[in-house]
Amino acid sequence: MNITPLEFFLYLLVGFQVKHFICDGPLQSQAMVQAKGIYGKRLGILHAALHGVGTMVVVALSSMPLKAVVILAVLDFAVHYHIDFTKEFYVRGKGWSPQDKYFWWALSADQALHQLTYIGLVWLIAKIS
Repeated sequence: MNITPLEFFLYLLVGFQVKHFICDGPLQSQAMVQAKGIYGKRLGILHAALHGVGTMVVVALSSMPLKAVVILAVLDFAVHYHIDFTKEFYVRGKGWSPQDKYFWWALSADQALHQLTYIGLVWLIAKIS
């Protein structure tokens, strides 16, 4: 099956969307959510590590060299961890809850930054390919 570069990058983006859903949904426990607001907490790190492993799967399925797979996974892990920590740090520090509009602004910013991360990863894959 011969796919165009555009199709290849769209498949990657879909892969990252599925990965994000799985890691932020079914694989994320309430304890992980609570840990994300405390820097260095094991379960917050584990949550971001799940994202890194998911990224390894998505990138490996694209037939990238192993070194690139690992580097991109570590990059996603680090960026994901810090986005989540920053959002939780501010939400908790301000005492925002789902009843506050700023809670939703913070959550939206968090999700937008994750999506921009995936676009950045696809861009890096394009540069490596």
